[in-house]
Amino acid sequence: MRFILVAATCLTVLATGASAENHLKPLDVFEMEFASDPQIAPDGKRVVYVRNFMDIMKDRKRSNLWIVDTDGSDHRPLTTGNQNHRSPRWSPDGKKLLYVSGEDGSSQLYVRWMDTGQTAKITNLTNGPGGLAWSPNGKWIAFSMLVPAKPEPLAKMPPKPEGAEWAKPAKVIQKLVYRADGAGFLKDGYRHLFVVPADGGSPRQITSGDYNHGATPSWARDSATLIFSANRRDEWEHDPVNSEVFEVAIAEGNIKALTDRQGPDSSPIVSPDGRRIAYVGYDDNLKGFQLSRLYVMNRDGSNRRLVSDGFDRSIGGIQWAPDGRGVYFAYSDKGNGKIGHMSLRGNTRVVASDVGGTALGRPYGGGSYTIARNGRIAYTHTRPDHPSDVAIMRGGNAKRITRLNDDLFAHKTLGAVEEIWYKSSFDGRDIQGWIVTPPDFDASKKYPLVLEIHGGPFSDYGDRFTAECQLYAAAGYVVLYTNPRGSTSYGEEFSNLIHHNYPGEDYDDLMSGVDAIISRGYIDPQQLFVTGGSGGGVLSSLIVVNTDRFAAAVVANPVINWYSFVITADSYNFFYKYWVPGPPWEHQDHYMKRSPLSLVGNVTTPTMLLTGERDYRTPMSESEQFYQALQLRKVESALVRIPDASHSITARPSNLIAKVAHVLAWFDKYRTKDGGEAS
Repeated sequence: MRFILVAATCLTVLATGASAENHLKPLDVFEMEFASDPQIAPDGKRVVYVRNFMDIMKDRKRSNLWIVDTDGSDHRPLTTGNQNHRSPRWSPDGKKLLYVSGEDGSSQLYVRWMDTGQTAKITNLTNGPGGLAWSPNGKWIAFSMLVPAKPEPLAKMPPKPEGAEWAKPAKVIQKLVYRADGAGFLKDGYRHLFVVPADGGSPRQITSGDYNHGATPSWARDSATLIFSANRRDEWEHDPVNSEVFEVAIAEGNIKALTDRQGPDSSPIVSPDGRRIAYVGYDDNLKGFQLSRLYVMNRDGSNRRLVSDGFDRSIGGIQWAPDGRGVYFAYSDKGNGKIGHMSLRGNTRVVASDVGGTALGRPYGGGSYTIARNGRIAYTHTRPDHPSDVAIMRGGNAKRITRLNDDLFAHKTLGAVEEIWYKSSFDGRDIQGWIVTPPDFDASKKYPLVLEIHGGPFSDYGDRFTAECQLYAAAGYVVLYTNPRGSTSYGEEFSNLIHHNYPGEDYDDLMSGVDAIISRGYIDPQQLFVTGGSGGGVLSSLIVVNTDRFAAAVVANPVINWYSFVITADSYNFFYKYWVPGPPWEHQDHYMKRSPLSLVGNVTTPTMLLTGERDYRTPMSESEQFYQALQLRKVESALVRIPDASHSITARPSNLIAKVAHVLAWFDKYRTKDGGEAS
């Protein structure tokens, strides 16, 4: 009967949106669009970007390429249809555009001549390409691709009679890393670097060996050598983050290491004059979170030095300034995505803010940018009232040049988003969060509260668009989302407060946020609800084992038992020594102390578990343990299994809707509808 009630309420939410006509509704998810991967032309006059939209008939995200002048004019498509086109890359002279398209049924490289619009498919690859890079002379294109391997069978089956219908053959697994969330069971083989003539021809494999070379390479100025990062150590599977920077001559295939430390050295970029290489990395000390820092070395690998010493944020997305005197980079600061510039002496300035918006469901970071030769920058721009659009930074002035959702949001009233800071009850630390209020919010009334907790746990929420929180607000809930200790974008020390201490005092940070918003007078303390996914699932389950303050909880793709998680997750070769002190059989007390399962006897809160059936990051068995324990204790509970979904439950638009619908259905079941006057 419990499942029938939930299903019936979900149908009501989907049909009516449980909100006024001008409020956001679940089906509006299919109308949302967002920009990604903006590529500014070398001359800085035009931008090609990926325009992402939702195919309601096939329930998939699709992408076309669009072009727009940097003043916002002449906005038009380069590709159309319900195929996927991605990874646009301008040739060095700006006359051609390279991209990947699946229009013929497989992912292939295409080149478009920008003066005539003519296009040509230049490859017939057997596996999808990635990491595209033009050579400086425009004659070559480098990319990475999986090269299949055929291991010897472990056992030989006898021949079956002609016409016999035997069971499918056994799958024999002997690799350490054999499956990955979102990809499923991995094909046998390794990713290698290839080059192909820009006018088409036969791709030639450049790297070799039983190692993966999936990162985007950078060309040396002579167009004869590739600079790339990879983990080519014998024990690479057991030492998963220990990559180096290498060079390889495309004619001979000779590979030479340019770095040699314990820790990741990645994302190498050759300077405009060809004399230096910038890259990011750190000395690995086995912490759950470690700052990615900026380094520069001579082209031959000599004179390696740390540039970003004293900059207490993780650096990524590095690109040389056109004059070669500094490096641009992406980072997040206090929940806001930014582009920075760092001189080779380490002097830093902020170039652009509000970068991101490509995570449609929840307010995570992300986004990207590119730089033209004249210093003009194109980047993905977001605010709480819109997903990512294309913006231009020119001479210190930012201009948003696309408005992909104006047609939808012009007729909708979104929930207002307010930043909040408060003190943690544990140690008085400042904690940042955001409040989303219902579209017709009236501070004189009482509202139910949803505490929405981010995953990671080394990640952050911010002042970015979030379809999920907006849908909760449209249904009449006030939503609080915060960045408790362990969140990134507040410095290394703040993130590592949960090192081998997770979950821990981040619980106090969250509950202090709830108390802070209750003190404002418009929250009904009898109508508190909590949800979160992944790391947020860990913390929402920790909440229900520690307090009965919440009327109901939805725990999405959680870790419930650290012992079982570490030996069943896809990245188990990483988690067991970075997130916890070591393997579970050596640290049983630590594992059990931090497992919500160990305290399940305390739970009285009605709790729903919600997980994708193909989740290999926090496998379904985690949710099943908690659900079945709650059932044995006769606690009101439900288990929602999302078919074919990975850890990224909301990758398909209908699954985003289904997630929100089930959360609201569960909360509405325990919600008192009549709001009283605020005290």
